Amino acid sequence: MIRFASFTRRALPLLLLLAAACGSDAQDSRGADRARTLFDEPSSGVAAPVAATPLPGDAPKVVFLGDSIGAGLHLAEHQAFPAVMQARLAADGSPFELVNASESGRTTSGGVTALDWVMRTDPDVVVIELGGNDGLRGIALEQIESNLRRMIERAREGGAHVLLLGVRLPPNYGEYGASFDALYPRLARELDVDFEPSFMRDVGGVPSMNLADGLHPTAMGHERLADNVLPSLRRVLRAAAAD
Repeated sequence: MIRFASFTRRALPLLLLLAAACGSDAQDSRGADRARTLFDEPSSGVAAPVAATPLPGDAPKVVFLGDSIGAGLHLAEHQAFPAVMQARLAADGSPFELVNASESGRTTSGGVTALDWVMRTDPDVVVIELGGNDGLRGIALEQIESNLRRMIERAREGGAHVLLLGVRLPPNYGEYGASFDALYPRLARELDVDFEPSFMRDVGGVPSMNLADGLHPTAMGHERLADNVLPSLRRVLRAAAAD
């Protein structure tokens, strides 16, 4: 197991930033469940299906299992990148039913817990966008990998195709961060799962693409996330349709 003795020293500025963000969450008109930062605990609820227009009966069902990034924290539902991709594919004549089951504060352990509900919705595709909260908290890499593996295998056992989104930590996380970053591509290779290596590229760490907290993307940032993920989602949807 990789030791992360300096985690508290490195994370303190981030924790202070998150604490400040939490102080402003009470003003979020969408309520406490939608006003959480990365370290907040998720609520017990799961989002309902998102569908702006009627869908054909054979439209595939895509469930996004994510954290505050997938949930589009502080934004309207239609601005979060899962809904942006749904709208783009609908405009292209390839509609899908979206269930955005993302929750602010969720870790990979929370994802394992939520997966039973997710699979009861009988999804065709499950998109996993989790691990950022684990990494920022310094959770053991073995536990993160085990949880991701369980989610992927459980979704496949239920007949769903899986798209894993790669998560990366800031460079100041040292050896732990490097091993964390390497975990996702290695696991994707081992399990032969569809994989988007860096869905946050050109968004993470770019001030103009993030809200004042420096952690959560703006509406423009979510448009860029959709740019990053959409090619992989198209590929997985084609594979699901061929089954």
